[in-house]
Amino acid sequence: MPIVAQSTETTDWVSRFADEVIEESERRAPGKPVVVASGLSPSGPIHLGNLREVMTPHLVADEIRRRGHQVRHLISWDDYDRYRKVPAGVPGVDESWAEHIGKPLTSVPAPKGSSHANWAEHFKAAMIESLAELGVEFDGISQTAQYTSGVYREQILHAIKHRGDIDAILDQYRTKKAPAKKQQGQKPVDEAELEAAEGSGAAAEDDGSSASAGYFPYKPYCGNCEKDLTTVTSYDDDSTELTYACTACGFSETVRLSEFNRGKLVWKVDWPMRWAYEGVVFEPSGVDHSSPGSSFQVGGQIVGIFGGKQPIGPMYAFVGISGMAKMSSSKGGVPTPADALKIMEPQLLRWLYARRRPNQSFKVAFDQEIQRLYDEWDRLDAKVADGSVLPADAAAHSRAVRTAAGELPRTARPLPYRTLASVADITAGHEDQALRILSELDPEQPLTSLDEVRPRYDKAEAWINTHVPAEQRTIVRDEPDAELLKSLDEASQQSLRLLLDGLAEHWSLDGLTHLVYGVPKVQAGFSADATPKELPPEIKTAQRSFFALLYHLLVGRDTGPRLPTLLLAVGQERVRALLGE
Repeated sequence: MPIVAQSTETTDWVSRFADEVIEESERRAPGKPVVVASGLSPSGPIHLGNLREVMTPHLVADEIRRRGHQVRHLISWDDYDRYRKVPAGVPGVDESWAEHIGKPLTSVPAPKGSSHANWAEHFKAAMIESLAELGVEFDGISQTAQYTSGVYREQILHAIKHRGDIDAILDQYRTKKAPAKKQQGQKPVDEAELEAAEGSGAAAEDDGSSASAGYFPYKPYCGNCEKDLTTVTSYDDDSTELTYACTACGFSETVRLSEFNRGKLVWKVDWPMRWAYEGVVFEPSGVDHSSPGSSFQVGGQIVGIFGGKQPIGPMYAFVGISGMAKMSSSKGGVPTPADALKIMEPQLLRWLYARRRPNQSFKVAFDQEIQRLYDEWDRLDAKVADGSVLPADAAAHSRAVRTAAGELPRTARPLPYRTLASVADITAGHEDQALRILSELDPEQPLTSLDEVRPRYDKAEAWINTHVPAEQRTIVRDEPDAELLKSLDEASQQSLRLLLDGLAEHWSLDGLTHLVYGVPKVQAGFSADATPKELPPEIKTAQRSFFALLYHLLVGRDTGPRLPTLLLAVGQERVRALLGE
């Protein structure tokens, strides 16, 4: 019998779901591994919104594993879905791919230049690599393999035998037919459901009626053109003989469904069939799946036909990107987990999904906001280290840095992300210069190799190179701005002298921070150590003016990286020259 650890993390959403799932699993399948599930459709780049479909059950499964239970996290690759449209913005893909619309994703060629066998494998591969970096343990199931090998044959025949019962359930939710939306005698598709299906990995299909043979929950793929633009024209329950016609190429044939493996159940029947077949206890769904008549709601009734029960399934909210609208995988250009992992460590990305309840939306930052997120993460790390962290925050942190299998690899010396980004920006790929600057940040514990700040340094450098506009990059002046230096009044000249006089003594990150903030205080007659509470408001104005002057003299604009980091990066000799000494 598994040992159940008493969790102290009772305030976080993951523990609460784990309690519920363990209890429900024991009720449904006592003594068997707990089964949680995700579904992903490799119809295009699998984006950060789709990642929530995986991370939600992953975090719950991992908590259950920590308590000593056996868990299976299934990821159903919906690679037997139809190819719906050519996604925009995908490298190596042009409008010629439109000829494959209607085929299974595994029958569509991979983008040009890909080493993968087909379209589905190409997009699966990137996601699998990202999930490995994120520490996500799962059992992958190819729906192409399941259907084409006949694994679901009994379930298909059972669904067709009970098609009247399924039709009656679906009919409760059907709205007035819209002829313009109909194709090949099928009932209209709710466009919101397409978006929801796409966002959560579901196949975007209708509920499967056929004009000439009555309701039929199964779609054959054409034996000639491979497309699913087919209509079932007759079916015999006793012999399982099925006749279909393809409206795309005109091909028709009669097959025996008890021996036929080239087709699939329509989505609203396929999903609940799999819940029953796999014994799924926990599977989340996107917000649109939870609306009346949506796949999750209807599936909750249809699953009973297969002798199963609907999983516990939280509704999860959409994930956004700083400065971008809600993501849809049918549109190109939306960031993927691989894109995020190029600029942030896996711990930070895991934390973003762990700290918010599934029904809370959040954004993944690809702009300047990533620096603030990293600052927040580092403060949390410090609180965990000194024991001042709140229980819910401690739980989210624990789920970010480790899984039941152990700690995720991490940066040995996690210097501030904004500092590393500034250094990467200023040094423009010169690692010897980057090491020089970083080794001067803390003279008492100098950095001896960039490997000590990797992978965080590499992530920050990638962010600078790929997400910071050229006009925001830092280019240090080659020559002093003689005209500006000549025009300075006495007060400005004095501020530069105070800075230059203190450079040698304060040449470290902390020392220069104290110095640059202290110069305007000293000029106004206060101690350099005076706190903001001890100073009049105009000191802040004086500091801003002083900083702007330094930026103009060093990089020719009003703003730039944090001044202490910039000064270290430029180097003491060059700083003195540019400031007119």
